[in-house]
Amino acid sequence: MNLCIELGQDSYTLKFRVLDNPIAGLWLDRMRHRGDYPLDDVARFSGFDSQEQEHSRVQQQLQMIVDQLNLYGIAVARPVDAESQDYLNYLHNIFERQHGLLDQQTTNPITTALSNLNIAIHRAESINRGQFPRFVCTWFGMPKTHVLDPKLMTKHGVLVPGFGSVCLNYAEIGKTLEDLTLDRDSYISPEAFRPFNHYSADFNVKFFEPKSPLQLMEQYYHEHQQFFEDLGYKTFHDPRLLPLHFPVAELILDVAHNKLIQDISTRQCINKIYFDGTM
Repeated sequence: MNLCIELGQDSYTLKFRVLDNPIAGLWLDRMRHRGDYPLDDVARFSGFDSQEQEHSRVQQQLQMIVDQLNLYGIAVARPVDAESQDYLNYLHNIFERQHGLLDQQTTNPITTALSNLNIAIHRAESINRGQFPRFVCTWFGMPKTHVLDPKLMTKHGVLVPGFGSVCLNYAEIGKTLEDLTLDRDSYISPEAFRPFNHYSADFNVKFFEPKSPLQLMEQYYHEHQQFFEDLGYKTFHDPRLLPLHFPVAELILDVAHNKLIQDISTRQCINKIYFDGTM
């Protein structure tokens, strides 16, 4: 079975072979329900344009959302600065406090703006960390009630997924140990630390091979060991803490990597997601 994703006005199609592993099976089960929910953002692409273009776009996006939130009575006091990680941490803290716990939100203009804020924050963070082309598909309102078994995480998680891998997307409201390590977030509260636990149909597609921050994360864990132990994570090697990715499909590639990235860069909009086999 292949996952097919149509991009752009000419319906340029990317094909991915669905993997034969238990996590991919769990993901397929959630994908069967995707038709009941809209995609959050059909243009959730980053890293395909120049750094300057990417920064300009996300700065404008954040400004629009911040203006909306201020109108709704959610005060964002600081001027927008998409290139400052401290500012992005500040915004993420507002999102965590205002949006509510996982699957306990109501759908209204405020929660929609907050969801858009979270998307824009992660887009800005991705851009600030370098030109790493990827896109993300998340379905607005899809319940995040299913939990990954840590044994499956250990067996099927990978530190460095291959080019073109389709991986489960982080589905918590909060931050992982990897996020804390890279962000150096001084605003986060203990209850906002959320290791990878729940999953949904949501996925991301990476057109690069990420570098694992394992050593930096282990150092951060030991610097804050009491914090993590108090939350029940007695060892850094708990699979929920490790920077694991969970591939569910892999790209069927018939062109060079650079050519593929160029092709996607002119078609940064998702038209359709479907499977070409029995589903």
